[in-house]
Amino acid sequence: MKIIRFIILIGMATSCQTEEKSPINVMTSDIDHFWTAYDLIIKESDSLKRIQLIDSLYIQQGSIGLKKIMEVREYSAEEYIQMITSYPNFLSSLRQNTLKSNELANELSTGIEKLKAVYPNLKPAKIYFTIGCMRSNGTTIDSLVLIGSELAMADQQTNISEFDGATKEWLETFFNSNPIDNLVLLNVHEYIHTQQKTQVNNLLSIAIREGVAEFVSTLAMEMPSATPSIAYGKNNAQGVLEKFELEMFYPNNQSKWFWSNYPNEFGVRDLGYYIGYQLCEYYYTQAEDKEKAIKRMIELDYTNEVEVEDFVEQTRYFSTSLDSLYQRFENKRPYVTGIRQFENNSMNVDAGIRQITIDFSEPLNGHNTGVDFGELGQDYFPKNDVTKRFWSEDKASWTISVELDPGKHYQLLISNNFRTSEDIPLKPYLIDFSTAN
Repeated sequence: MKIIRFIILIGMATSCQTEEKSPINVMTSDIDHFWTAYDLIIKESDSLKRIQLIDSLYIQQGSIGLKKIMEVREYSAEEYIQMITSYPNFLSSLRQNTLKSNELANELSTGIEKLKAVYPNLKPAKIYFTIGCMRSNGTTIDSLVLIGSELAMADQQTNISEFDGATKEWLETFFNSNPIDNLVLLNVHEYIHTQQKTQVNNLLSIAIREGVAEFVSTLAMEMPSATPSIAYGKNNAQGVLEKFELEMFYPNNQSKWFWSNYPNEFGVRDLGYYIGYQLCEYYYTQAEDKEKAIKRMIELDYTNEVEVEDFVEQTRYFSTSLDSLYQRFENKRPYVTGIRQFENNSMNVDAGIRQITIDFSEPLNGHNTGVDFGELGQDYFPKNDVTKRFWSEDKASWTISVELDPGKHYQLLISNNFRTSEDIPLKPYLIDFSTAN
């Protein structure tokens, strides 16, 4: 069995001459454009004029890197104005750090040369320093490295007093690591992403892809990871591993392991980076040919499930095989035991039925639900009133109201968005029946 198939689902220089002098094409013009716009925006009280200023002086003047990070992270002119007006002390405290981007070009060049020393097949890429709206300190698209300087260039002195809750807690942890001191390491990490094949949208593949970039960047730079989740994971290795083994097959579970403040049992975000890092470290440590091992990790094809599974098994990191872990997951999943009003696949169901009640093998969380079209599509989905769907008191059954016509074929897919209180997803169940004439 191929387990991956079953896994359901991280600035231009101010003149042409400056750009030519930069050996790795570091583009920083977006930083200057942002602060030009910022200085005028904070003096302007008219909200419409503020949007016009950020658009004309920053967005329209922006590099291809700015346009791409705005596209990938879905930033808008309105969101920039909201950030500027909501967090002026934060931005003011960050300003001088962001203006150091030009000075860092030589250090970045040295870092990329170190990467090329361990991976000679390195292809060229461009690095863009931008200021975003706090959803990425670094990402890539094609051969472009896109740095979110508002996060990547912060330090312990950056003012976060205007934030609160989980966002403030995360910023405090992240900024205490002095991200600006690790900017070269971050860029090497992101540069590696420009060399990798397309990401596949499941938790294990994301962990491997991020882990490769993190592990190889630290190896090339000969320095430890600055990502807080790596240190936490190494100090809490067994607990984190056990949880990932349990959840790696969960659908729609990425936010718990990557790129968000979604709550988890450990109180530390981005632990998927640690899992991927350890997979790579285990693989590299056992490899006889280290250069070949690095090449394989960077060039791993995530669309080739046999290749990915073989890589994972060779690491010997997980407690047992992927087959066994998947079967363990399947054995824990709740399932539909039946329909109260009729037998599934019946061909003579009474069209006067006004409810369909689904019974589960165990109580679910009473919150998450999911009903979708079957393989025959929307035309075979019964009319229903979304306000008349309800759980039983013990949460072991769920009812949907329906309006049925005689002599018609119907399908409803009860999806895996139903889940237990531990977030274990339901096995999908197709309800298929026909009404009597």
